Amino acid sequence: MRLPPTDRGRLALVLSLATAVALFTATVPLLRDWFDLRVYYGAVDAWAHHGGRIYDYRLPGTTYGFTYPPFAALGMLPMALVGLPTAIALALLLNLAATAAVLRILTGPALRRYGWFGWALAGCVLALLERVRDTVSFGQVNLLLLALVLGDAWLLSTGRGRRVGVGIGLAAAVKLTPALFIGLLLLARRWQAAAVATAVAGAATAVAAWAAPDASRFYWTRAVWDTARVGRLDYVSNQSLQGVLARLAAPGEPSRAVWAVVVVLVLAVWARRTHRALRAGDWEAAFALTGLAACLVSPITWVHHLVWLLPSFAVLCRRRLLRLAGALYVVLCSSVVWLWFDDASGVDGFLGSNTYVWVTLGLLLRLPAGQRRPDRPPLNRSASTTAPAPTAPAPAIAPVTGQPGPPPSCAMTASGVAGPACATVRAESSDPTGSTRPAAPNPQSSSERASSYTAKPPPD
Repeated sequence: MRLPPTDRGRLALVLSLATAVALFTATVPLLRDWFDLRVYYGAVDAWAHHGGRIYDYRLPGTTYGFTYPPFAALGMLPMALVGLPTAIALALLLNLAATAAVLRILTGPALRRYGWFGWALAGCVLALLERVRDTVSFGQVNLLLLALVLGDAWLLSTGRGRRVGVGIGLAAAVKLTPALFIGLLLLARRWQAAAVATAVAGAATAVAAWAAPDASRFYWTRAVWDTARVGRLDYVSNQSLQGVLARLAAPGEPSRAVWAVVVVLVLAVWARRTHRALRAGDWEAAFALTGLAACLVSPITWVHHLVWLLPSFAVLCRRRLLRLAGALYVVLCSSVVWLWFDDASGVDGFLGSNTYVWVTLGLLLRLPAGQRRPDRPPLNRSASTTAPAPTAPAPAIAPVTGQPGPPPSCAMTASGVAGPACATVRAESSDPTGSTRPAAPNPQSSSERASSYTAKPPPD
């Protein structure tokens, strides 16, 4: 596909795509009305102003309450100083900023080559993804946590290992799923980074215990083990391995022993494939594999949690597996699992209602990993000796704004690498963040109908 050569053509394309995205968003999948954010706001407001307890609050008219660790409530406490409309506006701005940070880290110079045009196209692509769209309209924190974790990934890729760990530690203190990235640091033998991440998570948890001792005691002794507080395990939005087993066992309870065995097998595959990526200094693949494994082994992975698949799309595009990335993008935008909302029985129910699990598992098994790039320092070296591999400076590239795009013979691929005809015109950028842009998915949460359904799902 050739991109418009003029700014006028590019603007027309962006406006057309933005209109199509807006119409799709307004008419096909229902927006979530900031459901989760209203739960967060109500819980911290009751805690700060009415003497209520964090985990006793229930959103009026629902059975849903706060489900994150106490540190998350502490971090959200500033919402109690403003009204709900202001809190919604701030959450929207934070999610937009987090999305921009994720795009910048995953795509590197690929988007910057196209200036405003590249960012606008990427925004339209992400807006269609169920995971990203629902994260924003639920008022969820998934993109913020992804940005924190990928910030550490970027530091590792640029040889700034001494600063790594803070982002992962904070993310793990807000939600337990990102804690697997501490395991990644251990596999990479980044002892200092792993210690920093653990210390940050522990310190954040300790501060929350000091600020809300009763809530901390309740969460760590009771709530953390009670998945029913979050939603039904067999609900179709739960796209984890536990969700697959729960739907198979419904209306009974899934076997915890079987789930434990499956989790161990998945973690073994993750450790082996991630170790190979680390030996080659392939940090993008290592972080992508960890995000995939975290989604699979978590007891509950709502559809919108699958923003952790975004780094995998960056890897696929970097390897120029564009058709595969495009096909997976379409599947993850389709909301296909909701076709089995009412009945997930039978062979078709087993295959269809777990579609996103199969995608995640397939990526864990087959994602290209372990191919060394000259501009990536190996992750298994000590932080003190790691340094970016020297690369020749790339020739200056004229900015896009106000100038026609590259000639057809010099069209850029989706991975941000120039075609063969450009070989003599410019070299590939040596920017250490030069991976490619992934396509994103779309999410929901709850034990009630989401996606194309009117009921509100549960906060997580």
